[in-house]
Amino acid sequence: MNVSEFVWHRLGEWGLRRVYGYPGDGVGGLDVALQKALEKGTEYVQVRHEEMAAFMASAHAKFTGEVGLCYATSGPGAIHLLNGLYDAKLDHVGVVAIVGQQARSAIGAQYQQEVDLQSLFKDVASEFVATASVPSQIRHLIDRAVRIAAARRAPTCVIIPNDLQELPYTEPPMAHGHTHTGIGYPDESKVPPGDGLRRAAAVLNAGKRVAILAGAGALNATDELLAVADRLGAGIAKALLGKAAVPDDLPFVTGSIGLLGTEPSWDMMKQCDTLLMVGSCFPYSEFLPAPGDARGVQIDINGANLSLRYPMEVNLVGDSTATLRALLPLLTHKDDRSWRMKIEKNVASWWKTLEGRALQAARPLNPQRVFWELSSRLPENAIVTCDSGSVANWYARDLKVRRGMKGSLSGGLASMGAGTPYAVAAKMAYPARTVIACMGDGAMQMNGLNEMITISKYWKHWENPRLIVLVLNNQDLNQVTWEERIQGGAGKTEATQSIPDFPYHKYAELVGLRGICVDDPAQVGAAWDAALSADRPVILEARTDPNVPPLPPHITLQQAKAFLSMLPEEPERGSVLKNTARQIMASLLPARKE
Repeated sequence: MNVSEFVWHRLGEWGLRRVYGYPGDGVGGLDVALQKALEKGTEYVQVRHEEMAAFMASAHAKFTGEVGLCYATSGPGAIHLLNGLYDAKLDHVGVVAIVGQQARSAIGAQYQQEVDLQSLFKDVASEFVATASVPSQIRHLIDRAVRIAAARRAPTCVIIPNDLQELPYTEPPMAHGHTHTGIGYPDESKVPPGDGLRRAAAVLNAGKRVAILAGAGALNATDELLAVADRLGAGIAKALLGKAAVPDDLPFVTGSIGLLGTEPSWDMMKQCDTLLMVGSCFPYSEFLPAPGDARGVQIDINGANLSLRYPMEVNLVGDSTATLRALLPLLTHKDDRSWRMKIEKNVASWWKTLEGRALQAARPLNPQRVFWELSSRLPENAIVTCDSGSVANWYARDLKVRRGMKGSLSGGLASMGAGTPYAVAAKMAYPARTVIACMGDGAMQMNGLNEMITISKYWKHWENPRLIVLVLNNQDLNQVTWEERIQGGAGKTEATQSIPDFPYHKYAELVGLRGICVDDPAQVGAAWDAALSADRPVILEARTDPNVPPLPPHITLQQAKAFLSMLPEEPERGSVLKNTARQIMASLLPARKE
């Protein structure tokens, strides 16, 4: 084997058999070797832009629990990877990036496409980035990149100059200055010591009003979370990356927390006397209990995340599933269920409020109506991805995720443009499952349209062809527009916020997919039925009203003042006031029809 052939062979031995990437002369040797590796079980997904490759690798890691893999050429291709790799870094998932470089003899000569890649990747791949200089290095560079990505839940990077890629691979000799690495993922000690568990149990048993916050680290701990919540009479709120940790159709699950969260989550956090945080570094402390108002227990696999957002009394380093399972026998069943009953009453009322808001008229469509109609139609085991923007509000609140479903988005980075590559990665990993991407028109114009070409390229290979890309066409960069109004106290700045109209459904047909457009509230359900029964991927374009407000779970005095102060400058004042009044009235009179 030459060096490039060994790279794909070694990655395959680690179990990394799906790579997302884009070719170039900086990885010419890897391109040729990849073609041969396809015959031996490696799968290559050709993207339209290297940023999409990194996003897909990050999503692959999130949805499968495996290490994601992407590759790109030198110079501009390598630079394009950065945003997707930062998504992996900030959401704590393992991704390996294989990157080309100019010939070793050209380094330092200001050669074409020569970029100091070691420095470029030093922050995003801070756990491990290395440049190969001789063939005998390749084994330990690949081994360390994969092992560290898995163990540290972080992106790593291996840089391979293009002249090195075609040299014969040689094993490192048994000599001073060489090392011999092996394959094997780390086995971790996943359960905290008994003393820590007993102290945690004492805090939780003493609490009369226990609240649980579950994050991405608790996605595989569904049964354990529910058992602990039942034992303690607690409610469960979810950080956005943990939306699929527990089903939304349970009466004590309060839903998302934060600015995109729910009133029951806000109320539970502000009224609890004990907080159990599991697998989350939810960033917004103002949505948690005030320090001193509640005793705290936190479980996280990464000790650096402990007591980061709230001063916890007991901090446990451990796997969420294993730790909760070990903790459960130490917990006392709470006979007083008044706290749980209060939570359940609030949750039931909240779903009626959301229905009332969704059914309010708008011009042409209320975006909440689009998600409300989808919620009851979600297929079993569906996977839902979401982009950043106001679309994330409706994904967070209006969709009832059921057991067995998956969902994710760019969390810590909150990058636009992640929704479609996430959907492609989900479909590649689970071709039999229905995948739905929820996009705003800003992100769709940014890069989502290009990845529809990728979908067009691969969909006929999928066992189940159903992949639906929902686009909310409101011709507005809506989340920032509302931030201007509510946080900045300024009216919509049309020069920066208004974006062009575009026929998304017609574009779908142009690339051989199906396009559906809906602008009538009475036809939204039928549009979803048509999309979910289509024989190929679909762009479902919903023409929505940008002035339906994403009301926060708790309106502060500062937010109210900002809203009032921006009205004289607001170019769409009449629509904003009318929609805001409708949404507030729907909150006061739940389930009020149009």
